[in-house]
Amino acid sequence: MDLQYHNDRPTTLIGLVGPCVSGKTTVARMLNALGYRAKVIAQEHSYVPTMWKIITKPQFLVYLDVSYQQTLIRRPMNWSEQEFREQLFRLQHAKDNANLIISTDYLYPQQVCDQIAKCLDTFLSTNNQ
Repeated sequence: MDLQYHNDRPTTLIGLVGPCVSGKTTVARMLNALGYRAKVIAQEHSYVPTMWKIITKPQFLVYLDVSYQQTLIRRPMNWSEQEFREQLFRLQHAKDNANLIISTDYLYPQQVCDQIAKCLDTFLSTNNQ
Protein backbone atom coordinates (compact mmCIF):
# COMPACT_ATOMS: atom_id res chain seq x y z
CA MET A 1 0.00 0.00 0.00
CA ASP A 2 1.52 3.28 -1.09
CA LEU A 3 0.32 6.30 0.87
CA GLN A 4 -0.75 9.38 -1.04
CA TYR A 5 -3.01 11.45 1.21
CA HIS A 6 -5.96 10.66 3.40
CA ASN A 7 -8.22 13.66 3.85
CA ASP A 8 -10.94 11.40 5.21
CA ARG A 9 -9.00 10.58 8.38
CA PRO A 10 -7.80 13.90 9.86
CA THR A 11 -9.95 13.60 12.97
CA THR A 12 -8.30 10.41 14.27
CA LEU A 13 -5.38 11.38 16.48
CA ILE A 14 -2.49 8.95 16.12
CA GLY A 15 -0.11 8.91 19.08
CA LEU A 16 3.45 7.70 18.51
CA VAL A 17 5.50 6.39 21.41
CA GLY A 18 8.80 4.56 21.54
CA PRO A 19 12.40 4.81 22.69
CA CYS A 20 14.71 7.55 21.49
CA VAL A 21 15.65 7.16 17.81
CA SER A 22 12.81 4.75 17.04
CA GLY A 23 11.50 7.05 14.30
CA LYS A 24 8.66 8.86 16.07
CA THR A 25 9.43 12.35 14.78
CA THR A 26 10.13 11.28 11.20
CA VAL A 27 7.02 9.11 10.98
CA ALA A 28 4.80 11.78 12.58
CA ARG A 29 6.07 14.36 10.11
CA MET A 30 5.36 12.04 7.18
CA LEU A 31 1.87 11.10 8.41
CA ASN A 32 0.95 14.73 9.02
CA ALA A 33 2.12 15.65 5.51
CA LEU A 34 -0.27 12.99 4.19
CA GLY A 35 -3.28 14.42 5.98
CA TYR A 36 -3.28 12.32 9.13
CA ARG A 37 -3.14 13.83 12.62
CA ALA A 38 -0.07 12.31 14.28
CA LYS A 39 1.62 13.43 17.45
CA VAL A 40 4.88 12.37 19.06
CA ILE A 41 4.47 11.49 22.73
CA ALA A 42 7.80 11.77 24.58
CA GLN A 43 6.74 9.12 27.09
CA GLU A 44 10.26 7.67 27.27
CA HIS A 45 11.35 10.64 29.39
CA SER A 46 8.52 10.46 31.92
CA TYR A 47 8.09 8.43 35.08
CA VAL A 48 4.29 8.72 34.72
CA PRO A 49 3.22 5.45 33.05
CA THR A 50 -0.06 6.85 31.70
CA MET A 51 1.33 10.15 30.41
CA TRP A 52 0.50 9.17 26.82
CA LYS A 53 -3.13 8.75 27.79
CA ILE A 54 -3.52 11.78 30.05
CA ILE A 55 -1.84 14.48 27.98
CA THR A 56 -2.37 13.45 24.37
CA LYS A 57 -5.45 11.20 24.46
CA PRO A 58 -4.83 9.50 21.10
CA GLN A 59 -7.58 7.44 19.52
CA PHE A 60 -4.94 5.19 17.94
CA LEU A 61 -1.66 4.47 19.72
CA VAL A 62 1.40 3.22 17.85
CA TYR A 63 4.47 1.90 19.65
CA LEU A 64 7.62 2.16 17.55
CA ASP A 65 10.16 -0.35 18.80
CA VAL A 66 13.90 -0.27 18.14
CA SER A 67 16.84 -2.29 19.43
CA TYR A 68 19.64 -0.76 21.47
CA GLN A 69 22.15 -1.71 18.77
CA GLN A 70 20.12 0.09 16.10
CA THR A 71 19.92 3.28 18.18
CA LEU A 72 23.71 3.42 18.20
CA ILE A 73 23.80 3.06 14.41
CA ARG A 74 21.10 5.66 13.73
CA ARG A 75 22.49 8.39 15.93
CA PRO A 76 25.65 8.61 17.99
CA MET A 77 24.06 8.27 21.41
CA ASN A 78 26.16 8.52 24.51
CA TRP A 79 24.04 6.17 26.55
CA SER A 80 24.34 2.76 28.09
CA GLU A 81 22.18 -0.26 27.48
CA GLN A 82 20.86 0.19 31.02
CA GLU A 83 19.64 3.71 30.18
CA PHE A 84 17.95 2.29 27.07
CA ARG A 85 16.28 -0.42 29.18
CA GLU A 86 15.05 2.27 31.56
CA GLN A 87 13.23 3.89 28.63
CA LEU A 88 11.67 0.55 27.75
CA PHE A 89 10.49 0.23 31.36
CA ARG A 90 8.94 3.72 31.26
CA LEU A 91 7.19 2.86 28.00
CA GLN A 92 5.75 -0.50 29.07
CA HIS A 93 2.26 0.81 29.86
CA ALA A 94 2.02 2.50 26.47
CA LYS A 95 3.31 -0.62 24.73
CA ASP A 96 0.78 -2.77 26.58
CA ASN A 97 -2.02 -0.47 25.40
CA ALA A 98 -0.83 0.19 21.85
CA ASN A 99 -3.12 -0.56 18.93
CA LEU A 100 -0.05 -1.35 16.85
CA ILE A 101 3.56 -2.26 17.65
CA ILE A 102 6.14 -1.94 14.88
CA SER A 103 9.81 -2.86 15.08
CA THR A 104 11.54 -0.16 13.06
CA ASP A 105 15.01 -1.76 13.07
CA TYR A 106 15.05 -2.70 9.40
CA LEU A 107 12.22 -0.61 7.95
CA TYR A 108 12.28 2.65 6.04
CA PRO A 109 10.00 5.37 7.41
CA GLN A 110 7.67 4.97 4.40
CA GLN A 111 7.23 1.28 5.26
CA VAL A 112 6.33 2.22 8.83
CA CYS A 113 3.78 4.77 7.56
CA ASP A 114 2.29 2.16 5.23
CA GLN A 115 1.85 -0.30 8.10
CA ILE A 116 0.22 2.37 10.26
CA ALA A 117 -2.17 3.41 7.46
CA LYS A 118 -3.19 -0.17 6.76
CA CYS A 119 -3.81 -0.97 10.43
CA LEU A 120 -5.60 2.35 10.98
CA ASP A 121 -7.92 1.66 8.04
CA THR A 122 -8.82 -1.71 9.58
CA PHE A 123 -9.24 -0.12 13.01
CA LEU A 124 -11.54 2.59 11.67
CA SER A 125 -13.65 0.25 9.57
CA THR A 126 -14.06 -2.13 12.53
CA ASN A 127 -14.98 0.63 14.97
CA ASN A 128 -17.29 2.54 12.60
CA GLN A 129 -19.67 -0.34 11.82
